[in-house]
Amino acid sequence: MKKIAEILSRLFFKNRRRPEGQNVDQLRMAFKERYHHFKLLLSANKRALQKMADIERAIHGDFDFGMSFVRDRCTSTSINVLQMIKHIDALAPEKYAALYSGYTTITRSINDILNVKPPHIIEKNVVLIDALDQTMVELVGNKMAVLGELKNRLHLNVPPGFAITTYAYEQFFRETGLRDEINRLIQSADIEKRAEIYQLSNRIRQQILQTELPAKIASDIQTAWATLQLQVGASLKVAIRSSAIGEDAVGRSFAGQYSSALNVNAEDLLSTYKWVIASKYNPHAMIYRLQQGIRDEDIPMAVGCLKMVDAVAGGVVYSGNPVPSEADAIIINCVWGLPKTVVDGTDACDLFVLSKTAPHALLHEEIREKRVKYQSCETDSGLCRENVESQMASAPSITENQREALTQIALSIEHHNAQLQDIEWAIDSTGDIYVLQSRPLQRKAYDGTSKPSSLVAPSETVVAAGGVTASSGAACGKVFFVEKHADAIRFPKGAVLVTRQALPAWAALVDRAVAVVTAQGGVAGHLASVAREFGVPAIFGIGDNLAKLVSGEQITVDADHRTIYAGCVASLLKDAATPRLDFLNRPVYQLLKKAGDWIVPLHLLDPDSRDFKPENCRTYHDITRFIHEKSVFEMFNFGRDHSFPERSGKQLYYRVPMQWWVLNLDDGFTEEVTGKYVKFENIASIPMLAFWEGFAKVPWDGPPAIDRKGLVSVMFQSTTNPALVTGVRSRFAEQNYFMISKYFCSLNSRLGYHFSTLEALVSDRARENYISFQFKGGAADYQRRTGRAQLIGDILAHYGFFVTLREDYLSARLQDENLDYMTTRLAILGYLTLHTRQLDMIMSNPTQVTYYKSKFKADIQSHFLK
Repeated sequence: MKKIAEILSRLFFKNRRRPEGQNVDQLRMAFKERYHHFKLLLSANKRALQKMADIERAIHGDFDFGMSFVRDRCTSTSINVLQMIKHIDALAPEKYAALYSGYTTITRSINDILNVKPPHIIEKNVVLIDALDQTMVELVGNKMAVLGELKNRLHLNVPPGFAITTYAYEQFFRETGLRDEINRLIQSADIEKRAEIYQLSNRIRQQILQTELPAKIASDIQTAWATLQLQVGASLKVAIRSSAIGEDAVGRSFAGQYSSALNVNAEDLLSTYKWVIASKYNPHAMIYRLQQGIRDEDIPMAVGCLKMVDAVAGGVVYSGNPVPSEADAIIINCVWGLPKTVVDGTDACDLFVLSKTAPHALLHEEIREKRVKYQSCETDSGLCRENVESQMASAPSITENQREALTQIALSIEHHNAQLQDIEWAIDSTGDIYVLQSRPLQRKAYDGTSKPSSLVAPSETVVAAGGVTASSGAACGKVFFVEKHADAIRFPKGAVLVTRQALPAWAALVDRAVAVVTAQGGVAGHLASVAREFGVPAIFGIGDNLAKLVSGEQITVDADHRTIYAGCVASLLKDAATPRLDFLNRPVYQLLKKAGDWIVPLHLLDPDSRDFKPENCRTYHDITRFIHEKSVFEMFNFGRDHSFPERSGKQLYYRVPMQWWVLNLDDGFTEEVTGKYVKFENIASIPMLAFWEGFAKVPWDGPPAIDRKGLVSVMFQSTTNPALVTGVRSRFAEQNYFMISKYFCSLNSRLGYHFSTLEALVSDRARENYISFQFKGGAADYQRRTGRAQLIGDILAHYGFFVTLREDYLSARLQDENLDYMTTRLAILGYLTLHTRQLDMIMSNPTQVTYYKSKFKADIQSHFLK
């Protein structure tokens, strides 16, 4: 450790002759210019460290973030680091030029990571389904690639149709300028705020709908329609469905997040295509991507156009149990007509559970009252909602043979894909079964255990029971009813999401909910799939029991046993895991982690090391650490290089002349001070005055009672450790130096063998406020020195400082607090600077250590925290 007193006396007060023509006023002006750069450098350093802290929090998985967060934090850090390099270059021209080349290397590496190039795809706007298979995911998305595979490899019934490709999507957005405009809108919004997402969503979707398709894309789509029409006949109507990249993937189903349009005619083809494309920016879809950590640019949207099936019945078949259990089974949910009410959870549906092993015995069935059905309108586009006759409403919607056929289809698709499947299907008037969609089944892995209901004490109050387990687990939270989008914006983190219909739009709230309860809906719905993805317990279909729940009341949802209790049932919750996605596998997380490796790690730790050089800066953090250390040195170095005269600093006069010198950098004095001394009525520096208040307010009692062993230790260290030599030939060895402006103070002090540095920026702007304090020294042995550092650290931590200890070196930092809070803490630092002198002598005496620790806290409480 370099001897601070010797450095200061050498830098500021070395007796040299001043060069001819160089006067104090000129030097002061030059110094103010340097201070301007120094101040801007410190501000840039603070902003860079804040952005790095944001990146570290995100890497640790503390919150959800999107690509706009990644780009903003990386770009902001880069900008502020570059500003620091420019300001240190102004303080010491070309001295640290190597920083520029290091910065360029780091920045280029980060840009290479963030600017991931999309894979090359076939330059086709439209591809018929007869030509599709699973190798074409990048061109037509998961949904359409899988349907092509099932049709052309497994030879299952899939409606004829075509896919409008991701290439068409990219061309549409690039040629019309939509991509740049959408990027601008996203970058200008704070998408971590849910309310802003709803506003942003509307602006982007309107922009897409109002933009005309390029002529070539429109022509290719219409040509594909004409080809399909020749194939199926004159009365063609289609289902237009999203098939985005990443949709229907393992762990990321995007279930119900994008829009589909059913029974679309030729006149509405192009406008409906744009409407489905625009649904990529539905609020719940944007939030879902944010939750899953997926970049906007990684989701190009393909669209599938499939001939409508004249459905007599439809539904969803799972090739396994969506809720973990010992025995898997085939689960079939179905209704009359199209499967709409099954997937959006708006009405009751039949349930059939069959064994997975031949002969696939029926294990369980529930035939529910199916009051409505949806079918294609014959004379118009869209769907018609029809009431079901009472006799038909209570009848099974599929036959035993159809159950067997659906079981075989589910098992064949599961075998082909080597994983459990979630399959949407429809049966036409001839009895043929058509596969409309197939994706991996979302569920938790079965851990081999289940919670017995006996865990719940008989005294616990049951509020409601019934329904079905849509996602297993148990959780406790306050009831929050969601009926409209305004409720969604206000939904608090940690509440139980309670709603009548299990609408896919509420999936945007699942990451904030501890549990989900609905009156309608079943395990096959989109909302249930998303709840399972996020590991959030869910009970669906509790019907009129929903009325028993009261807004704001705390409940425990036991999804495994379909029971809701009053209050928190500890026995159910003790083993409950916090619902959380595996953020380590999120694409955006992976990108931030790779970029963060060039930003966050700190390799330059020791300023006294030979390796503390610009050439060894491997990260932005290294650069900021190096510059911050050298900037303080260069500020003091100015005095040495320019023979800064002693009278440019004023000796502090507090009752009597003190061994404290003050250098006014800018507006630290209330007025120009002539003569040798500056008195406190002339000091305008807020942080200096606060520090001195603490230093002078409580009289020092003098050194502690002499501890014989401590005294011997000090005497031995004083005579054997050359680092403790005070430089007796210099009359400035015991001097302390303030560099001040109105809101800034830098203090280097030496009281005896104790070295400390203080840097503080304090004003009414809380976000810019900070205090940085370092302490080292003492003449006692290692154990006593480290003990004293620990004592000071404990006290500072108690009063809100973030403290780091390394042997007898202490570093403490405080930031972003208001002016009163900061000045009070500066006063505490002033108090400790005086009153912890020579305490190293008694650190081996626990009784005295306890006494002084209590005394310090009592003094601080009575004098500074009233």
